[in-house]
Amino acid sequence: MLNALYPAARNILFKIDAEKAHHLSMSGLRLMEKTGLLGLMTAETKAQPVTIAGVTFPNPVGLAAGLDKEANTIDALGRLGFGHIEVGTLTPKPQPGNEGPRLFRLPEHQALINRMGFNNPGIEEGIENANQSSSFKGVLGINIGKNKTTPNEQALDDYAIAFEKAYPHADYITANFSSPNTPGLRDLQSSETAARLLETLKNIQAKHDRHVPIALKVAPDLNDEQIEGLAKVFRDGGLDILIATNTTIERAAVEGHPVAQEAGGLSGAPLTQHSTEVISSFHQVMKNDVPIIGAGGIFSAADALAKKEAGASLVQLYTGFVYQGPTLIHEICRQWI
Repeated sequence: MLNALYPAARNILFKIDAEKAHHLSMSGLRLMEKTGLLGLMTAETKAQPVTIAGVTFPNPVGLAAGLDKEANTIDALGRLGFGHIEVGTLTPKPQPGNEGPRLFRLPEHQALINRMGFNNPGIEEGIENANQSSSFKGVLGINIGKNKTTPNEQALDDYAIAFEKAYPHADYITANFSSPNTPGLRDLQSSETAARLLETLKNIQAKHDRHVPIALKVAPDLNDEQIEGLAKVFRDGGLDILIATNTTIERAAVEGHPVAQEAGGLSGAPLTQHSTEVISSFHQVMKNDVPIIGAGGIFSAADALAKKEAGASLVQLYTGFVYQGPTLIHEICRQWI
């Protein structure tokens, strides 16, 4: 029933400011979950489980970080059929993010531009929110980042703090060092710095009895040399999971649109092919040593299967989910073999 209602709801939400529509839809989902209405309107997702990095995912489709920044809508989103939900990005200290407006729709291109800037309640409150989840039986990922005011020279300290706090509560933890909306963050993607970040997290991981996989999320705006260098770092450093890709700063595909030159990361259909190519490039170097979760411009089962063919073991949705709704989750699961 929810699948049939979504197009009408989307048309209404698209008539108001994008960020206001986001908050309205998330609060609506929480209310529907609390009253039991959401459970009556959704159907169970049928798919074969997928196991990577020692974690069994009930189905291959997850929600990318950035939608549930406060980790307070996990149960409701889980009702829609996601096999895993990645919350955050959560930083050591709360921060408001960048000034608005900071989220823009490009419907003609099935795309979004955002410069949210890691707005979040902080890692401690985010974990408290996540721990209130009770009905979601899938895999929980916690996405972490550094605070805007933390200089890059001290960035590893922020990741270590957030990683340690998230560790007891997550099924896997993603270090986001590829958002274009925190000044200088993408500088951390150099092979040398990425190796130090991975080593820092692996040392913390080794101190715990329970193994929580480490994921790193990379940008699509990497050249072949950078991809090869990072792939070797990830393979040799024992990275558990790679998530490819984040949003792009390129604008060629949407040139001429009224908001095309707004600062921020572009997501959605303009990223579909390129993110798949980046997945393929990483997979060619890492083979099956590091499993990949594919993200970027997934609007159909065919898009998801192309990422699988390129080397992805799982996929994540964000912009495609905003435009297509929960039907997309079930469509991918039905065709994923």
